[in-house]
Amino acid sequence: MSFYITTPIYYVNADPHLGHAFSTIVADAAARARRLVGDDVFFLTGTDEHGQKVERAAKAKGMTPQEFTDTISGSFRRLFEHLQISNDDFIRTTEARHTRASQEIWRRVREAGYLYKSKYEGWYCTVDEVFVPETQLANGRCPDCGNAVERLSEESYFFKLSAFEGRLLEHYDKHPEFLTPEARRNEIVSFVKAGLKDLSVSRTSFKWGIPVPDDPGHVMYVWFDALTNYLTAVGYAADGAEAQKRFQTYWPASLHLMGKEIVRQHAVYWPAFLMAAGLAIPRRIIGHGWWMMHDAKMSKSLGNVVRPEAYTKVFGVDAFRYFVLREAALGHDANFTDEAFLTRYNSDLANDLGNLASRATTMIHRYRKGVVPYPERATEDRAEEQALRARLDVVIEAVRSHMTESYLFSAALREIWDAIALTNKYIATREPWALAKDPMKEGALNTALYHAADALRIIGALVEPVMPSTSERIRMMIGLAQSDVQPWKDLRAGGLIAGTVLGATEPLFPRIEQTVEELQNMSEQPASPAPGTQPPAVPAADERITIDDFMNVELRTAKVVAAERVPNSKKLIKLQVDLGTEQRTVVAGIAEVYEAEALVGRTVVIVANLKPAKLMGIESNGMVLAASPDGGKPVLLTIDQDIAPGTRVR
Repeated sequence: MSFYITTPIYYVNADPHLGHAFSTIVADAAARARRLVGDDVFFLTGTDEHGQKVERAAKAKGMTPQEFTDTISGSFRRLFEHLQISNDDFIRTTEARHTRASQEIWRRVREAGYLYKSKYEGWYCTVDEVFVPETQLANGRCPDCGNAVERLSEESYFFKLSAFEGRLLEHYDKHPEFLTPEARRNEIVSFVKAGLKDLSVSRTSFKWGIPVPDDPGHVMYVWFDALTNYLTAVGYAADGAEAQKRFQTYWPASLHLMGKEIVRQHAVYWPAFLMAAGLAIPRRIIGHGWWMMHDAKMSKSLGNVVRPEAYTKVFGVDAFRYFVLREAALGHDANFTDEAFLTRYNSDLANDLGNLASRATTMIHRYRKGVVPYPERATEDRAEEQALRARLDVVIEAVRSHMTESYLFSAALREIWDAIALTNKYIATREPWALAKDPMKEGALNTALYHAADALRIIGALVEPVMPSTSERIRMMIGLAQSDVQPWKDLRAGGLIAGTVLGATEPLFPRIEQTVEELQNMSEQPASPAPGTQPPAVPAADERITIDDFMNVELRTAKVVAAERVPNSKKLIKLQVDLGTEQRTVVAGIAEVYEAEALVGRTVVIVANLKPAKLMGIESNGMVLAASPDGGKPVLLTIDQDIAPGTRVR
């Protein structure tokens, strides 16, 4: 099956940062996962290089627009190569092929009767490249970016966007999967239902753009030009049979991925342009959340921008890719902190995955001269071995679904780390080091060593879309060829061939001993809180409670066995939790941060002796603990080791 995935093309007014890297890493992981299930993938990224904002930025640098865009576009390309992005094409809107495609779709829209010339007067934001209705101005500034607007009056071509209001709403209704998450879809439906006005799609006040066909005094509105890139890259308006075949194979796009701030352009303007041109519209659009720091969206003006290279230099590319995909639930905003990065690295990567890889391979080298042993038939079907194999097969299916259908990479990684924890527990239970001391238990030792290595093989295959270099290193350690990427359709427990000669064991993720303060000095953002924010106050000594007061609060671990959003509530999720001796319903205000399905299987901490309370008509028997900074999003307290439900937290 063909699968065409795109990032947004990134505007070249400044160097790339975490936000650009995140969109591209998500798309890359999805593309890699789709290749692993056998799809014919075409993955596109690139740069958007026209518009008044670019023209002005170039002038301020003393450069021509082309020189300026060459420089910035090159920095995006270098970053993506550094991050091991596997894109099939990198498009620039200053390329001749894109001019040809943009002018062709303009002609088709014009010939269909959806363009007309008139005069436009209004407040124009050069940062967002949009006219802003006067009623939406915020103290004379753009409501989206906060920058000053300018009063412009010019002749313009208009696109009859108002003619597509009914067709767009019908499509949203018939195809709810077209735009996700649901919150983005609801926003767009409300926007369209409020009424669409015709859209100004050309400019005469600047020249850095694609000329309008047959009217070179006008250049195309940057969004009409930029959105067309998705057609350009797959051969639209190009000559030759090869280009035509590529277009027939990959269009319509399977998935457009972008930040939530440009969903309107992709979910309203873009399908309307395509409908007007008689072309198929994309199958799916996902608008992901923002990366936040100090409860504010990252921006150069606030000085809270994260440059990926500063972190990859210390932790490595795969660790950076892992952190952003594990920490961000797609569709929700996520917080970037040095504390979280360091914890994820040392706990998840060094301790969990790194420790498993070292143990599983070192013991085979030590006890079996580096050759994977044949498992003993007599011990092969014990409960622990059966449970491990069964769980690994379940994880394979769950990860495949999360990474190729719902694109919930955070949930997929939790599944993988559950498998890592289970395998480490299996090794601890079987104690190969003890079995090796007893010649009568040679068969049991072979079985334990085989299953530990087989589980590592599966885990290495499953992390490939997120951490491709780590996956390759695991393959080498367990004796597979570097190029032997295992297709997921063939992946199942018990597939490691006994007799395989292992490669050398190496530390995957050496533990980092730097302090958070040292990491903050490493990064470009200031270590102090952002302007206008204050750290939470510590209670004064006379306000503190006694140990007896604390012991009256019964905190216990609980495993989430089911979760669903509470209807008609933006914040509430209903959880069914296992306390070991009983199951309870608990309602938590975490829906703005966590996807309900991604919570299943997670171990949380609850206040177990709280009196029941009704929330939205649902009786809640307990309270889930979360850190809730003032004005910020709640962050669940989690357990980093496997522990029985109902364990007392003291």
